[in-house]
Amino acid sequence: MTEPADDTQLSMDALPRHTTPTWEVELLISGVAVFAMLQLPGWLDDRFFALRPRFGQGWELPLFLTYVYLKSAAVILSITFALHLLLRAQWIAQVGMHSVFPAGIQWDRMRIGPVQREVEQTRYGNADIAIDRADNRATIVFAYGVMLASMLLLVCLLFAVVFALALGLLRLTGLEIDIGNVFTASVMLAVLPAVLAGQFDRHFGARLRRGGMPRRLLARLLTTYSRLGLMSRSSNPVFSLISSQGGERRAIFVTTATIAITILAVMISTRSMQNPLRFGDYGVFPVFADGGATIDSAHYDDQREPGRDHAGAYIQSAIATGPYLRLTVPYRPDEDGTALRNACPAAQSGKPDARAVAALDCLRRLHAARLDGAPLPDLQYDTGTDPRTDRPALVAMIDIRRLAPGRHVLEVAQPPLAKEQGANANGPERITFWR
Repeated sequence: MTEPADDTQLSMDALPRHTTPTWEVELLISGVAVFAMLQLPGWLDDRFFALRPRFGQGWELPLFLTYVYLKSAAVILSITFALHLLLRAQWIAQVGMHSVFPAGIQWDRMRIGPVQREVEQTRYGNADIAIDRADNRATIVFAYGVMLASMLLLVCLLFAVVFALALGLLRLTGLEIDIGNVFTASVMLAVLPAVLAGQFDRHFGARLRRGGMPRRLLARLLTTYSRLGLMSRSSNPVFSLISSQGGERRAIFVTTATIAITILAVMISTRSMQNPLRFGDYGVFPVFADGGATIDSAHYDDQREPGRDHAGAYIQSAIATGPYLRLTVPYRPDEDGTALRNACPAAQSGKPDARAVAALDCLRRLHAARLDGAPLPDLQYDTGTDPRTDRPALVAMIDIRRLAPGRHVLEVAQPPLAKEQGANANGPERITFWR
């Protein structure tokens, strides 16, 4: 016959009385989502580098800021779920060890001085306090990380909606304004009224007469932003609880600093992916401004990474074995589109076929090629696609059957406005290959 457990045994084996009631759900969410969140930043990198060459001048700022905000939210969630799992593991370990050693820490058996023993005992308290502290720490990290990511996603969504409305209005009115300026104005239009309304309310809200027109207008403006979640303390209870318990200035500082550090880290990582030589101790490594004596893997189809490398001209391989060298020059809306509008007015008017012929002729001149310093006047570009990115491209077949064995250099001219990261903006792209 099994003897019933006494109250002491039941108390020792049960979870502490003040355990957070959501701890199981927190563990479930973190355990399931952490692996997806760890892969999401890389997925966003691929999408950003794939979309960037498809848009023309003025779209750099909207695309980049959207990418930065989305990736920052993904990074925060990844760190939050991973850190939460670690903190929950620490809490579980403390609960388990307390059941194994119910007497707690034997401070008199530890080889430390009396002052340190007093400091450690005061800091630790007792087992129940330490377990509750670990439990609360895990819950706060979980809630705070989710709150920060939600704020970034909300701001990104608000900017996108205002930006889309501004673009639609410009299309209806027929006005031609730089996309970057439209985006900047949209951001200011979305945020500035909320900031001004909040500051006005803090300093002059008490002086406004109840029922008066100024107070009603201010209340309507604050209500609108509150429904959007941008200024609402009631719809963001996590921040309100933290700021009310630990101080609003401290909560604002921690929130702002965390978001700023994450955004800065995302920007730095993006720059490092675009130009790895900028980070690390490569200061004395020879770098040529004109691209001479440089073997760039982006120029060879069997070595390039379409999702990371700049959209520059490329050939099949560094070693040409066939009778023809296939030259592919991806179309870049920013540089090529601007050059077509500035240098080829015939490509902007007339029938579709006539415009297409004029545009192709203009692109042939803009991307003229030279082989070992000699021009290729008979170079014939046709329109095609980059098979690995599905982006439009110019394609030419260069006859190299009479080319002598050894090292050769193919130079492909660029439009005057080419400024893409990684490309040689002051001269042609140089592709070295061997026959």
